[in-house]
Amino acid sequence: MTEPTLPATGAWPRRGRVAGRWLLRIAVAAAGALIGILLLGRIDAPIGPFDASLAFRPTGGGATVEVPPLGALAVDAYDGPLGLDVQLRRVDETRIQELVSDPARLDSLVDRVSADLQDAVVRLAWTTALAGVSGAVLASLVIYRRWREPLVAAGASVVLLAGTAGLGAATWRPEALSQPTYTGLLVNATSLIGSAEDIVARFSAYRASLEDLVANVGTLYATLSALPAPGGPTDTVALLHVSDIHLNPAGFDLVRQVADQFEVDAVLDTGDITDWGSEPENRLISSIGQLGVPYVYIRGNHDSVITAGLVAAQPNATVLDDSATEVAGLTVVGARDPRFTPDQGADGDTESLEQTGEDLAELAEEQPDPPAIAMVHDPEQAPPLDGVVPLVLAGHTHDREVETLDEGTLLMVQGSTGGAGLRALQGEYPEPLTCTVLYLDPDTGALVAYDDITLGGLGQTEATIVRTVVPEPVAADGSDAGDAGTDGDGSPASPTD
Repeated sequence: MTEPTLPATGAWPRRGRVAGRWLLRIAVAAAGALIGILLLGRIDAPIGPFDASLAFRPTGGGATVEVPPLGALAVDAYDGPLGLDVQLRRVDETRIQELVSDPARLDSLVDRVSADLQDAVVRLAWTTALAGVSGAVLASLVIYRRWREPLVAAGASVVLLAGTAGLGAATWRPEALSQPTYTGLLVNATSLIGSAEDIVARFSAYRASLEDLVANVGTLYATLSALPAPGGPTDTVALLHVSDIHLNPAGFDLVRQVADQFEVDAVLDTGDITDWGSEPENRLISSIGQLGVPYVYIRGNHDSVITAGLVAAQPNATVLDDSATEVAGLTVVGARDPRFTPDQGADGDTESLEQTGEDLAELAEEQPDPPAIAMVHDPEQAPPLDGVVPLVLAGHTHDREVETLDEGTLLMVQGSTGGAGLRALQGEYPEPLTCTVLYLDPDTGALVAYDDITLGGLGQTEATIVRTVVPEPVAADGSDAGDAGTDGDGSPASPTD
């Protein structure tokens, strides 16, 4: 029987030294590749309207999107030593302007962002691979100073990078994209506008209904000739009351279309034209200057001082802040909401709603001509104006309501001309887009009739208009002061759809 041959006494130490040298080579290649990736593995790329910076970082897989200074969202989309880091640096004003001015571009925004992100990640992958191989080669050359070692380091880094890519592909979890983890101020994102899945589903439904909605708006305007006359004098002043547009482009379109179709003399906006009062939001305000009629505006609790300044800079626009103006021969007074809700750091020393109403009432009483209308944002500002002005316009609640106060003043609270903006994508009830055309006597300023216009909200396509004729005050002898409650031909007034 033949005895097995044992390795020579010095074979095991030699093999250990060889293995150690290879492990060291791999470690040097890995360290050099990591340094190269950290130093050079970054690109700048446009992603939709944003200018972004992308990089792979040793964070243990997954992807992080940073939105300075609001915070970040992280997605556990894959495993591996390198994680994708996307930082949104700034919004490109030119691309934002193109989006908001072209519905077709806005409609394809999601597809564009997806394509831009895919192209950027592919370019980043090649940049990262080149940076990693270059770093490994350079580190090996510096440490070993032998021409063969860089080739070994290059091969080792290619294997490591390929393994990293393979691990990421094998552990890819697309369902994780709908379950991000938020940090910073973005923690409140889901409570503000709902989950990403809900928003996408609801916006898709809304987008699909726009064609029917536009068709119904045409039908709505076609019914104007069949409506009863407003009553009162033959010539009336027509004013369009809008409120709480909340940055919805459809709301701005509605204002423009109604102003043209009804040939209004002016637009009265009781605030919340934006959501946060930020610079990107304010770009839509330029559409005010294209209306061609006076635009009277007061700040809502979502509007900043900058927003008010930009509105004031628009042609034919007037911002009321405890001040008065004349519209079509009628005096209008207005006061802003004293709050700015988006500023969570406010010290709470702002005026109370009631106090602003009292100050506006004093201003109204000081006018040489009694005001026909007072504009406030929150209905809680209205009680001090009761008996001082005949008509108070408000918004804020997103719920249209008409109420006669104790001293006879009519309080008209508008719904949301913007369908509550992004909030329309959150709740179960689709907020409609609303506005009202007011008809006033040009001599007395008395309200003689009004048209409530309503467009269906998210996923709905109805369009309705209801005309209400306002009864004239009862005279001292108990008789009507005029043809109160009639449509001009003596027949009883009735709402019309």
